[in-house]
Amino acid sequence: MGCRTKKKVKYRAVSKTKDKAKGFASLTSICKPFGIKRDAYYKYKYRADKRLKLEQQVIQIVNQKRRSLPREGVRKLKISLKNDFDKANLKVGRDTLFNILRKHNMLITRKKPSYRTTNSFHRFYKHKNIIKDLLVNRPNQVWVSDITYIRTVKGFCYLALITDMYSRKIIGYDLSDSLELSGCVRALNKALYQVKSIENLIHHSDRGIQYCSNLYTQILKRKNIKISMTEENHCYENAIAERVNGILKDEFYLDQTFDSVQHAKRATKSAINLYNQIRLHVSLDYKTPNMVYKLTA
Repeated sequence: MGCRTKKKVKYRAVSKTKDKAKGFASLTSICKPFGIKRDAYYKYKYRADKRLKLEQQVIQIVNQKRRSLPREGVRKLKISLKNDFDKANLKVGRDTLFNILRKHNMLITRKKPSYRTTNSFHRFYKHKNIIKDLLVNRPNQVWVSDITYIRTVKGFCYLALITDMYSRKIIGYDLSDSLELSGCVRALNKALYQVKSIENLIHHSDRGIQYCSNLYTQILKRKNIKISMTEENHCYENAIAERVNGILKDEFYLDQTFDSVQHAKRATKSAINLYNQIRLHVSLDYKTPNMVYKLTA
């Protein structure tokens, strides 16, 4: 019995020595060298936990939104997510949203186009720019047209677009595997089919061979549509059409390389529907093209 008791005492003594060796320090002793109190530490920790919770909630809401608009920028996110933030009782300003997205590498970077689709060296007549000083104040007053390229694994295909200048709504489009005239004609016919009244309408484009061709201009003349074209600075004189091209690529992933033309067509249809229906425009006072077009058409 005596031996067993001695063993137990020895074990307890070793345990106490180990506890002392661990060197645990209280929060008070840690804070003291820095000249701060325990309360200050707890307040800081509370604020840090609160910020972390806010970040997690904001990221979750933004990820949900970006399922449909994957490359929407900070300014538009703040407007489009206002109701979502209010429902979650979150007070998120533009700077706060920007800082959170930057911290988590969620800011959008823009890419510059590197391929030209305009061939203005041809024999067809080039019309003057008649919308230079025009005040555009209603839908179906000016349509702007342009062609942009879409990549596939087998090469390029080409997207012809017709956009209403006032509402920024894409009225007609066509995606084909060549730069031939037929794609532009199909886009124009789709636009004409959808619109009820084209009285005093102006069609504006660059001086590409497709838009200057006899077939294309004859369709416009038969419909009593006035013809306008860029003269010197192609990009600046057809800026809205160029901007729409960029939006579809930058914000709706039409700048990727698709498996096939059919895959590109499905992606293009989805992108244009989202662009018309839910993409907010700063120039439209943060409204969508469909909203402005329907309200005033």
